Amino acid sequence: MLRVVIADDEALVRAGFRMILESQADIAVVGEAADGREAIELVGELAPDVVLMDIRMPRVDGLAATREIVAGAAMGVRVLILTTFDLDEYVYEALKAGASGFLLKTAPPAELAAAVRVVAGGDVLLSPTITRQLIQDLVGRPRRETGAPDWLAQLTERERDVLREVARGLSNREIAELLVVSESTVKTHVNRILSKLDLRDRVQAVVLAYESGFLAPGG
Repeated sequence: MLRVVIADDEALVRAGFRMILESQADIAVVGEAADGREAIELVGELAPDVVLMDIRMPRVDGLAATREIVAGAAMGVRVLILTTFDLDEYVYEALKAGASGFLLKTAPPAELAAAVRVVAGGDVLLSPTITRQLIQDLVGRPRRETGAPDWLAQLTERERDVLREVARGLSNREIAELLVVSESTVKTHVNRILSKLDLRDRVQAVVLAYESGFLAPGG
């Protein structure tokens, strides 16, 4: 059973999310928070698998709460950001804070339970709109390095190929089709990339690829 905490300053929104999630046999809502501070406290008390986190909340906002939860989440709590805002600054900052997914509140209700399962399983969830905006934001940022980044030597040629496609926003299945290998082989390559570069997830891999200059706009 997946344990979920819902953090949103609107009671009706929390009630709606609870109704959707508790209709699923494998998901239980174990707590609700009206602000980021309450969310942090509930995570410490209840050790949920996933926190649904609004961005704009009183006292402590969702970004700060996410940062604190992820920093102290030895138990592996995953944070799924839910918001009505799809501006670049929120996407980038939420993912840098450690969020495992970013879903607009305008997404169909059926996607909510699926999103919880995705991030609980250790994957990253970004809607197509959010993915496009994240990449557009990253390619527009100044790159910290010139030439080949130092970490590139740690990767095999095939791992570099896989990282390049991950950074372009392709799924494991799409990468497998492109490189004519099995999906499990791609997953193995992704895991090795994350391990070698000491990255938390593929979102951090995307950020690193663009910020380091490994992948340039249109490249």
